[in-house]
Amino acid sequence: MNTIRVLPEDVSTQIAAGEVIERPASVVKELLDNCIDAGSDRILIEIAKGGKRLIKVRDNGVGMNRDDLLLCLERHATSKIKSASDLFCIDTFGFRGEALPSMASVSRMEITSRPKDQLAGYKVKIDGGKLKSIDETGSPAGTIVEVRDLFFNTPVRKRFLRAEKTETDHIIDVISKIALPFLHIDFRLDDGEKTLLSLPISENDLNRLAILMGRNVAGSMEYLDQRLNALKIKAYLASPDLSRSRGDRIFVYVNHRSVRDRLITRAVIEGYGQHLMKRRYPQVAVFIEMPPSMVDINVHPTKQEIRFRDGLRVYQSIVSAIEGVLGEKYHRIPNIALNRGATEFGEIRKAQIHERRVAEPEGVYSGSGDKGSGYSEDLFQEQHLVRQSPQIIGQLRDTYILCQSHEGLLLVDQHAAHERIVYESLKKAYQNMKIEGQAFLIPHRLEFSLKEGRIIEEKTHQLSRLGVELEHFGGCTFLLRSVPTILVNAEWEGFLLDLVPVLEEEEDLSNDKAMDRFLTVMACHGAIRAGKRLSQQEMISLISQLQKMDLPTNCPHGRPIFRQFSYYEIEKMFKRVA
Repeated sequence: MNTIRVLPEDVSTQIAAGEVIERPASVVKELLDNCIDAGSDRILIEIAKGGKRLIKVRDNGVGMNRDDLLLCLERHATSKIKSASDLFCIDTFGFRGEALPSMASVSRMEITSRPKDQLAGYKVKIDGGKLKSIDETGSPAGTIVEVRDLFFNTPVRKRFLRAEKTETDHIIDVISKIALPFLHIDFRLDDGEKTLLSLPISENDLNRLAILMGRNVAGSMEYLDQRLNALKIKAYLASPDLSRSRGDRIFVYVNHRSVRDRLITRAVIEGYGQHLMKRRYPQVAVFIEMPPSMVDINVHPTKQEIRFRDGLRVYQSIVSAIEGVLGEKYHRIPNIALNRGATEFGEIRKAQIHERRVAEPEGVYSGSGDKGSGYSEDLFQEQHLVRQSPQIIGQLRDTYILCQSHEGLLLVDQHAAHERIVYESLKKAYQNMKIEGQAFLIPHRLEFSLKEGRIIEEKTHQLSRLGVELEHFGGCTFLLRSVPTILVNAEWEGFLLDLVPVLEEEEDLSNDKAMDRFLTVMACHGAIRAGKRLSQQEMISLISQLQKMDLPTNCPHGRPIFRQFSYYEIEKMFKRVA
């Protein structure tokens, strides 16, 4: 007896449906793709019970006649392509001819449609993949698709659906993503008599972005617009300070199609670089336009995975574009005048203010235009001088350097600042092959675990080329004989323990990624620590060096180096302004 058999048509159809229709949100996505391809400018979605009971999508597109209405229910029947060669230049959202048959096989579905040039439309009813009827009916121009009782005939799949609220949230998320590039289409989502989402026609991307990311985030985004031959990149980039622990706010569109692509996600994160802390993700919307022949969207039935013909070029273009925008915006710190004539307490000798002038003069905050009787022209000039001659004030908790700039109060993390300085100094020295070493007169003896010792022993030769000379002394004991000069006063055992994960994961320390990780660990251990008291001259020197760095805003781990409080914020804090 044969053990291999051909499955019945209804079973194979339900299996195929599982690749396309995962949950109610999948139904909504596929139907919206068809609505957009049909040239609609108004789409209404209605749901009940999170889409498990009802999903109804109505558009005002071109519609279908009777024959097309019947054909659209056949597997691999489509109006989007005609031959295999068309797969290499797809410019529509649907093309596989699988979505409607898949929905029909796992639900009770009705489709009503009327072309704009015909007086009457037709309604077709399907129950679990079986055609029940097709009748002439009156209807508005366009198409209405009703999907009821999703997965009613596949109870196992139905049990995997989540709670009503969860499924509704997924539907809202899908509509919001799809709608972002289509500002000329009006989208609305209703649940019974309640409108959950309304996206009217708009001329501004930020109106749609505010729905996805919030109005404050959308309003603060940096805009990127770049064209490289046939490749056009447009993006909205949120500040690194608004990064998240998940990458769910990286929205990618290729030729207006919402996609999930690891290459572009990596390019975005690489573009942000050390502005981001480890395991943090930016909030970004990236729109890429290119000839359809340069991208393959026929990778997965859901059409959300793609392949680029020249992925490296796309990757490098995105990285450089984002680096350029962020470089102009964030690669600087507020101008701090380093008054080298200042005392340890930060007093400015040129502009010492008399004790009587500490009290605020009458009239300055009076709310009227009159300067008041207590106003002094000399006082105004000296106050103006203080504002225009910012200075290092001192040190807070032996950790933060306080600076007064003309914009406000600046707090600088001394460890993060020095870590950035050490990192860039080491990187330049390595590129010039000039990492200076310091040999110990008496070697340091270090003990490690069996695993750590094995990893370090395997990489001793590579470490020696980078200035860290270790000698295996037997067992898990090593002698540290020399180190880069910058690390003479580091805590060596801690440094090498932090280096073990890098040595374990990276085969060759000479490649850029491994070297960057190595230098980051080295810079962290070579930098001055929080809690170390600095003299005024040391603080001046630190800030002066920081201002010369290529990226003075973040340490190599991505942590911010400084925070600024504007005078307006401070005055608002003390109720001087409303």
